Amino acid sequence: MSDRETLIEFPSRFPIKVMGEAHPELMQAVEACVAEHVPDAGDAVIQQRASSGGRFVGITITFTATSQDQLDGLYQALGRCDRVRMIL
Repeated sequence: MSDRETLIEFPSRFPIKVMGEAHPELMQAVEACVAEHVPDAGDAVIQQRASSGGRFVGITITFTATSQDQLDGLYQALGRCDRVRMIL
């Protein structure tokens, strides 16, 4: 566990938004990252929405975050995915 301060009270429902080009590998990569960092697979809700032109997709992951370390790990894992262009 990290000793640094955070403004988030844990546990807390937390949304992460991921954007990238529409490609099946994007969703597969996001799901793999979530499976690695969210122990209760049934807790994570993953929603996908295509852009109006269909070239890009936005993915929202909502789950119960249990620590800042968990959030940091998930953000870092998503950032290493080649298909991910932006994480909010």
